[in-house]
Amino acid sequence: MISIKEVTYRYKKGKDVLKDINLTIQDKETVVIMGKNGSGKSTLGKLIAGMIKPKEGNILVDNLDLSDRKNKEEIRKKIGMIFQNPENQIIFNNIQDEISFALKDLDSKEVQKRIQQCLKKVHMEEKIEEDLYQLSLGQKQRIVISEVLAKQPQYIILDEPTTMIDSMGKEKIYHIVEQLKKEGYTIVYITNVAEEMLLADRIILLEEGKLVEEIKKEELLDKIETFQKYDIKVPILLQLLQELKKEGIEIPYTNYSIKEIASKIKEMIKK
Repeated sequence: MISIKEVTYRYKKGKDVLKDINLTIQDKETVVIMGKNGSGKSTLGKLIAGMIKPKEGNILVDNLDLSDRKNKEEIRKKIGMIFQNPENQIIFNNIQDEISFALKDLDSKEVQKRIQQCLKKVHMEEKIEEDLYQLSLGQKQRIVISEVLAKQPQYIILDEPTTMIDSMGKEKIYHIVEQLKKEGYTIVYITNVAEEMLLADRIILLEEGKLVEEIKKEELLDKIETFQKYDIKVPILLQLLQELKKEGIEIPYTNYSIKEIASKIKEMIKK
């Protein structure tokens, strides 16, 4: 569990980027953090990952205080972070060398085992012999995710991981995140992409460095006006369900695709 207690962060001689943040992220929960540019989303991700320290307040990871230096190594093993641009996280040209570097403390047999396992999780096992410069940005991002997974963290933070990726690449990242959810990872997903809120168990809205709303997945349809209030786009899927509701066709939101909703409507018409 990640516990954020009264956390404030500010740049030197600057205004507060985050102010009095209180948030608990439960084990195996997927939390999506949204807000306009400059709202503090990425800063919050870096704080949770221990990359920067709060000016006030505390962050606990499994009751280990991030501000206590003696906990640094143990917490680092628990948390993996993925950023927007995969090329900024890649060191080597060779895929095996790239993932092996993250596992340099393990014996060669265990390293090879983990390489195979993590590449399979991101559906890149057939690319193992290719050089990274030959891959698309979406494929490189999947290699970065596999490198993080190879270290077997408990918590994964994704900071706008699809920003630089085309629509097909985005879909593959979503599929990976859904699979990681099923496997029990705790995920913090930072985004400005409307459709990506559908990955969440809970959505956190930030506005000018403050936590202004927490919305559970089952509340999404009833909170469309809240998203609009904070200038956050609503997924087409939710807009469709809202319009159907206005016409007397009520389909509760779950993990339906638009195709599945169309099938539901056909079933209702037949009745």
